[in-house]
Amino acid sequence: MDYLVIIHTAEEGGYWAEVPGLPGCFAQGETLEDVLASARGAVLSHLDALGNDGQPVPRPPVMIATIRAPEPVR
Repeated sequence: MDYLVIIHTAEEGGYWAEVPGLPGCFAQGETLEDVLASARGAVLSHLDALGNDGQPVPRPPVMIATIRAPEPVR
């Protein structure tokens, strides 16, 4: 399953991320690569914790896709 990760710029520097489909699932990192790696680990840990507690794994409520369009000719 794919979960949406929203990345924010942290006031103190670096980034923090939230996963809306998994309430309480957050991550942080100094670079975009760091915060994405941390978010992946946070999602996996969150899902493991849900499973260990016998709770259902929520299906992502939102799916996002991007469509690349050609640059306009000027």
